[in-house]
Amino acid sequence: MSIQYAIASESSLIVYFGSTIDPETSKAVQKAYKALKEAHYEGFFELIPSYASLMVVYDVLRYSYEHACDVVNTCIENAKPLEEHAQKKVVIPVYYGTEVGLDLELLSSEKNLSIDEIIALHVKNLYSVYAIGFAPGFAYMGEIDAALATSRLPSPRKSLPKGSVSIADRQTAIYPMQSPGGWKILGRTPTAMFDEAYEGLSLLHVGDVVSFEPISKAEFLQRGGVL
Repeated sequence: MSIQYAIASESSLIVYFGSTIDPETSKAVQKAYKALKEAHYEGFFELIPSYASLMVVYDVLRYSYEHACDVVNTCIENAKPLEEHAQKKVVIPVYYGTEVGLDLELLSSEKNLSIDEIIALHVKNLYSVYAIGFAPGFAYMGEIDAALATSRLPSPRKSLPKGSVSIADRQTAIYPMQSPGGWKILGRTPTAMFDEAYEGLSLLHVGDVVSFEPISKAEFLQRGGVL
């Protein structure tokens, strides 16, 4: 795999591992992120992984851009293979009722599928966490079944409830707090995505593997969910 370097700012660089969202590219990002994180290079302030790239924020008094690239490249070349079994697997319970699945009926009409079929398509896959962004704890996960792929709403909603489980294009995500949003909503989880007790404040991290588990309305409420 060919990687490319680019200047992001006067104190940061970006390493590009590809241009598409796919598992192999994501693994390359994760491998580099893990190696650099464990190396604890003095003067490397922050590492920000994304779908196909990794941003490195560094001390300009210690590193030039070229020096920083050399250090990163050497670390990547010597990085150990990822241990697949070490991935954290997280099961997210979801209530897929139409009172919380705001776009289930819209998707049913759009895709010519029953609501049960839509739910089955969403829960059948294991999803990799590709990036954390938009809001703290907002994990971009992929990929959903091609039969479920859909566009964002023409106009974003001004407010979505915390825990809303959503899809857009071939990605799925959970809104960690009440916020505006333009993704289509399938259901809601009682599980907190963002909490001060979590490592890095987020339940999910890049490289985690996620599955969704349908639960009843009664179980959703019993687990602390709010309609």
